Amino acid sequence: MLTQKSSRPTPQRLLDAAEKLMRTTGLARATTKAIAREAGCSEAALYKHFTNKEELFVRVLMERSPNAGPLIAELTDAAGSGSPRSVLDRLTAIARHAALFYADGMPMGASLFAEPELLKRHREGIQKIGAGPHKVLDALAGYLEGERGRGRIRADADPRAAAALLLGACFQRAFFLHFSGEDTVDPVDDFAPAVAGAVWAAVR
Repeated sequence: MLTQKSSRPTPQRLLDAAEKLMRTTGLARATTKAIAREAGCSEAALYKHFTNKEELFVRVLMERSPNAGPLIAELTDAAGSGSPRSVLDRLTAIARHAALFYADGMPMGASLFAEPELLKRHREGIQKIGAGPHKVLDALAGYLEGERGRGRIRADADPRAAAALLLGACFQRAFFLHFSGEDTVDPVDDFAPAVAGAVWAAVR
């Protein structure tokens, strides 16, 4: 049922509408026009609060999904503090959050890959607001680089490759979860310490 149009939509109401449509119809079909209609406002009113649909998508992921944002902020401040054990603890926490984040976000974004032109526009929109999936990789690689400089991981270890291995495993779990079903993946509370431990064993 459509909401009666309001000339003063709040950002939260627009985010509510964006989240609902992105989760039920997919990102490709959740146009700004459809989001505005769901929120009960005009498309022009939507653009008073958000630059584009991609900004809405990023905000939904960052504010309405399990995400690694707070942990990435912690990683930026944490390099060099604590014991070597705390490195493993942080890798485990990142793996858990990344696994949940990818599992939650994959259904919303998957429809983009069926439409190359839409994917291109989405990529350009994400770049315009300075966001993108590489941000998590960059932060984790930077954290591990700092730990390597402090002698907590091997001098010949590759921090970016280690970060890619951990996050890649989390992304693969999300793919298997949605494509093959829950019985093909380990529960996240078992998966996260296992994959973090494997990466830690390779670089410690």
